[in-house]
Amino acid sequence: MAIGLDVPTPPEPENPEEYDYEKCPFYGHLSVRGQTREGTVVSTDMEKTVIVEREYDVFVPKYDRYMKRRSRIPAHVPGVLEPLEVGDEVKIAETRPLSKTKSHVVVQVLGGDE
Repeated sequence: MAIGLDVPTPPEPENPEEYDYEKCPFYGHLSVRGQTREGTVVSTDMEKTVIVEREYDVFVPKYDRYMKRRSRIPAHVPGVLEPLEVGDEVKIAETRPLSKTKSHVVVQVLGGDE
């Protein structure tokens, strides 16, 4: 609970000299704030970034039914949590903008596609 969330702290980095402490919420100075969300990793094509997709239901009053929607959120992967694979369930937390599109960071790997 070092970052203010109820998530386990991963082990320390193997190469402290080469580790990017600036974008790590566990061993660096990156603060997490705002919302936490859970989703599935659907893309790992970029370095240190994954695309997390979450599906949710929206009520449509006109038809008195629910409609499925999905959102795709780019999230930074700290070096202590790598490597992630497509299908992994992760928890992401909101943070300051890390790049043009990234404002979330992966804080916990919940499970895989088994």
